Amino acid sequence: MNSPLQQSNIPNGILYTMIRVGDLDRSIAFYRDALGMREVRRETFPEGRFTLVFMGYGNDPSMPTVELTWNWDETEYTHGSGYGHIALEVADIAGACERLQAQGVNILRPAGPMKFAPEETGERENIAFIEDPDGYRVELIEVHSDQSR
Repeated sequence: MNSPLQQSNIPNGILYTMIRVGDLDRSIAFYRDALGMREVRRETFPEGRFTLVFMGYGNDPSMPTVELTWNWDETEYTHGSGYGHIALEVADIAGACERLQAQGVNILRPAGPMKFAPEETGERENIAFIEDPDGYRVELIEVHSDQSR
């Protein structure tokens, strides 16, 4: 029996989140070297003067990715007040922050418990915020193998 989310007229998954980047090589290096992602797919559109690079984890092409959009003639963007952050899970948040700091990544909020706890559980997750080369915020959330999100 199909769930409502598996019906053809209802979205049933997140494909990617797109961010615009000013220096494609710098951004690829950050998401690859600092965050452990790999380049899943690349598409270049010479007539439109832009390149898309999809960064993600694992080998499953159906997994959500971060799309890095590089408009060849743009080098700087504003983020506006509506953008929040990308969230990634990590098993050892303190170790991850230590490694990222050693790589020169800007740590906006060091690893520690969330300020507030959800009413339902009263438990506070350990989180940290870092910044990518274009100033986008990335939240790291400590998730252990016995936890499900």
